[in-house]
This record gives sequence, structure tokens and C-alpha cells, in this order.
Amino acid sequence: MDAAKKIGIKAVALTSSTVNLAIMVVIMLLLVFGGYALWDSHQVYAVASSTQYAAYKPTDKNGGLSFKELQAINPEVISWLTVYGTHIDYPVAQSTNNLKYINTDATGKYSLSGSLFLDAGCSPDFSDFSSIIYGHHMDEDTMFGEIGLFANQSYFNARKYGVLYFDGKEHGLEFFEFIHVDAYDDAVYRTKITGRDAQQAYLDLLKSEAKYTRSDVPVTPDDHIVLLSTCSETTTNGRDILLAKITDKVPADPFGGSAGNRGTGIPALDSLLDLWDAAPLPVKIVIIALPFLLVLLLIVLIIKKKKRPKEAHAEDTHKGDE
Repeated sequence: MDAAKKIGIKAVALTSSTVNLAIMVVIMLLLVFGGYALWDSHQVYAVASSTQYAAYKPTDKNGGLSFKELQAINPEVISWLTVYGTHIDYPVAQSTNNLKYINTDATGKYSLSGSLFLDAGCSPDFSDFSSIIYGHHMDEDTMFGEIGLFANQSYFNARKYGVLYFDGKEHGLEFFEFIHVDAYDDAVYRTKITGRDAQQAYLDLLKSEAKYTRSDVPVTPDDHIVLLSTCSETTTNGRDILLAKITDKVPADPFGGSAGNRGTGIPALDSLLDLWDAAPLPVKIVIIALPFLLVLLLIVLIIKKKKRPKEAHAEDTHKGDE
């Protein structure tokens, strides 16, 4: 074998090794980036979790002292919302505009997850005929991420009640409709609706938009209702809204404080999703990284398989030259 051929073989081998190394480096960088992205996302959801505010929740046991402590931190906190059978268990704030609490948490600090907040045009004591509470649609059962699950009829049917704390005491919530509307639907996103005729017309409008409704929960212009609104995953400018009637009677929690299942209609899927939520962050990173590692292993095996015949051919050529 002359010198030129030897140099050519070495150049090809070096190039092949360099390409293989570059591929592995890229895959490893993707793994590191994926792990960091998952960790960073987990941090956002951890901050948004309702458990972050559990110590401030008003209860009969502490006479609302903890809630008053939260109000001392942020006087714009006006109420507390709990939806039985979900993780929605948060303080509600209200500002003079509807932009502040999109990126401000209930303690008044900057946060991507924001806070649940009452529309600036509504009375803070929920004395209006209709009130609107907004919240981000987030994954991992945080903020208003579970409102969209009410689009599943079995989920909607199983969750009828909640609690709204304001003016120093708890009030009941009876959920009577779930609707999906456009974010710019001014006919739905109205405040200060006065007059029985206008209020009845508004109720009729909501009913006409309803995907699900409960006939056993009568609602009239004499009642006070609240709309829980969040972004929808199904349409670009869509909004999912869960409607409730405010009552003086506080219903018992049929879930015993548990969030219940997701109500996807597929028990096995519900169980898997619950297991995923409960899994520690390192386990989630390993599970997500596993497909990348398998691809990396497959690439290495393919490269080795292709390399062996070339090496054998090079040896035979070298022997023949001798």
C-alpha cells in the first residue's frame, strides 16, 4: 500500500471518528438542555402550586388569622377560592387593572404564573350580580389548569361544589354550567350588569353558550354568580369558563380534600397521569432522557457495525500489498 492510500484511509477514519464524536456531543447537549428545561419548568410549576399558599388558607380553626397575615403582606388579596375535587385552592387578588396579576403572585412578587384575580370592574365583596375571576391555564394541576378538564362531561358531573371565602366568612359555590367562548366575546365578559331584564338576558346568553349545564341548579337574577375563566387548549383565542352560583350554605367536600382523578374517561390514563405528577423530578428527567440515550446507543452500534467491515477490508488490502 503506497503512502497516499494510507493517508486517505487515515483521513477517512479520522473524519468518521470526528463526525461520530460530534453526533454524540450534540445528543449529550440535547440531553443536558432537556434536563435543564424540565427542571426550569418544574420550578415554575412548583411556585404556582396551591401548596405554596396552604399556610394562609382561611379556616374555622384559626379564625382566618393566616389569611389576614397574607392580606397584611398584600392588601389586594380579597378572597380565597376552592374547587372541590381539584387542586384549585388559591387566594384571589384584585387590582385597579387586569394586567398586574398576570405576572404577579398573591404576595405581590413577580411570577410567571401570576395569581388568580378578580376583574377590576367587579365589586370586591362579590355583591355584583356577576363576577369574573381569571387565572392562567397551567400544566401540572396548577392555577386554573384544571378548568379545561370540565370539558369532559364525567369530570363536570362529578364536581358540583366549591367554596368562596370573602368578607370574613365562607360561601358555597354550586357549579351550574361550563362554556367555551372567544376571548373577545364582550357579551360574555361583562361586568356591572344591572336590572332584572338585563340579568336574565345575560343568563339566557350563557345558557345558549353552555356545553354542559345542570338543570337541578336554578339560577335567577336574584342570585349572584361567578365565572372562573382561563385560556383554552383547543382554540387559539378560546376561553374555558366554569360558572357557579354563590350560596350562603357551604357544602361538604365529597372528595374529603382529595383532588380526585382527572376524569379523562380512561382509568388507566388517569392513573398514569397521577403517577407522573407524583414522580420526583430526577425520575422524570431519567424517563424523558431514556429515549435519547437509546437513540445514542443505536447510533453507536450502527457506527461500529459499519466500521468493522471497513477495517477488515483495509487489513486485507494491506496484506495484499505486502
